[in-house]
Amino acid sequence: MATQTILRYPHPLLKKVCHDVDGIDDNIQNLVEDLLDTMHAGPGSVGVAAPQIGVTLRVCVVDVSASRNGRDNNHGLLCMINPEIVARSGTATMREGCMSIPDYTGDVERATSISVRFQQRDGTVREISASGFEAVAIQHEMDHLDGVLFLDRIVSVKTGLFRRKNYT
Repeated sequence: MATQTILRYPHPLLKKVCHDVDGIDDNIQNLVEDLLDTMHAGPGSVGVAAPQIGVTLRVCVVDVSASRNGRDNNHGLLCMINPEIVARSGTATMREGCMSIPDYTGDVERATSISVRFQQRDGTVREISASGFEAVAIQHEMDHLDGVLFLDRIVSVKTGLFRRKNYT
């Protein structure tokens, strides 16, 4: 389909809780294509969620396979519809960035291992266990579906928020 404009904080749609997808039709397929095109166009992007392009539906895409942090431990391209985390364990703090907040990065504490269940584009239900950077990326994108930004999860506003030097 097409690369979409990423909404930037403080756009109000970024704080909305998204609606479940009731059925996978051409509109949802087109939304997934737009998310994929937008993710691939973004500098260093490993995921995009529907609200970032102005759609309040529970759809996101994640692919850490080309990232140096995720290339050795990943499930490849994940197109997730109505994702839900069914288990989580461990915690670690990692620096995160977001295309919706391009001028900052922040230290965020996340689960180091998760199990997530979601519908794929063909409607089948899939459950995966993810760890490391992939688990972090999935949690980050799923937060968008609940109107939560990494700014809401920063470990310390005084010591955990950083101005990005360049965004490329």
